[in-house]
Amino acid sequence: MKRKEFIKKSTLTIGAGIVAPYILPSGRLFARTGTEKAEHVVMVMFAGGVRQQESILGRYLEDSQGVNGAAGNIMPNLFNGNAPTKKVVYGLDIAGQTKGSDPIPRLLSDSLANKGMVFNEVRAQSAGHYVGLNTLLTGSLGTAQGLKTRPVSPTIFEYLRKHRGFKATDCWFIGNGIGNSTPLLNSSNHANYGLDYGANMFIPPITFGSYGRNILSNSKAYSNNELMPMYEMKNFLNNSFALEDSRQTTIKNTDDERTHIKEFMRGIYTKQSLGQIAMPPAASSGDAFNVAYAAEILKEFKPKMLAVNISEVDGCHSNFTGYLRSLHRADHITAWLYDYIQTNIPEMKDNTVFIVTPECGRNLNPNPILDENDWVAFDHSDANALRVWSLMVGKNVPKMSVGSEGNPIGRLTDLVPTIADIFGVYDDVMNAGYIDPSAMSQFMRV
Repeated sequence: MKRKEFIKKSTLTIGAGIVAPYILPSGRLFARTGTEKAEHVVMVMFAGGVRQQESILGRYLEDSQGVNGAAGNIMPNLFNGNAPTKKVVYGLDIAGQTKGSDPIPRLLSDSLANKGMVFNEVRAQSAGHYVGLNTLLTGSLGTAQGLKTRPVSPTIFEYLRKHRGFKATDCWFIGNGIGNSTPLLNSSNHANYGLDYGANMFIPPITFGSYGRNILSNSKAYSNNELMPMYEMKNFLNNSFALEDSRQTTIKNTDDERTHIKEFMRGIYTKQSLGQIAMPPAASSGDAFNVAYAAEILKEFKPKMLAVNISEVDGCHSNFTGYLRSLHRADHITAWLYDYIQTNIPEMKDNTVFIVTPECGRNLNPNPILDENDWVAFDHSDANALRVWSLMVGKNVPKMSVGSEGNPIGRLTDLVPTIADIFGVYDDVMNAGYIDPSAMSQFMRV
């Protein structure tokens, strides 16, 4: 199909559906300040609550289940330390099904911790998921932030687009579902920023899942009967988003950007039909699906800023064994995304800062729910749930490890100032006055 014909026939299909990315204007209003450290930032948000004990501390079952001699590192691509040798239940077989005794082979020759800067003990500002995600994307405390509303404070996407002049397709948020507030995290409701400066967004399980593929992949002129499923999908997503009546939902990329996005979507559906979507080799989870499509976006658009959300570790509320497996898979797919950038996107290789961090931790003491191994589960509501870590690797990132349980360094609100610092607009962002006053760039922390 010729390009003009495709654009004309796909306008109704993609332009009206909320599963398509938000379409935003480009343009730069303020002069750039500071020195740029790298041209790209990719942030992997470990949503769902990650306990210090099983992740960066490598305690495995010793602290959680009281199994003596069952310590070990189950995140070998991110952190250092030997794997557990006792009660190994977190692995996968080749087909991606849980097996319990075969850990996923390490993907990277050296851990990301050895390549960059690790903050071993960072303070989260909330033990809740949505406030935690808001914190990562806004740098504000978010204590008054409600569910199913856009962030109150500007997001890093808005800061970069307004103060650094990035265009719409330079900034992307890759969400992992349409529940609660996830689809609203690409911009704030702030009067001085808002959707005009927000990020383009995909929710891959919807946009590129079976539902979106069936409705959006066949670009043609539709009859009234054929339009009905499209309207049903749009209504379903609108209801799931629970947006306010005053919502702004149609905003513009440039014509070239809009065309680029449509052609990208068309290309993805073709690649799907041919089985050509690159996937992490040993994980077939929903989180892996999300990261795989983040990789496709990175390869196509080479964005300046991309944040991708994964959340399967949230199963820790009721299934500790499943939580361990999800944490092990998250290590694998995060390493795969890092390696994909280095080996498949030459424009971003060695010119990207790669950031990984949870949005909150998990409790010190368990709840009474037992899983198939009679292991207790953990919620997130106490002081231990405010203990998290962060890892940063890439261009101009020093190699060091700082902080400990007795000496926590920094806050999760530091991530937005850090990204602003990477792009040379630290002063602009901090002077806007909406960042946690105790926050600062992690480069300045050390």
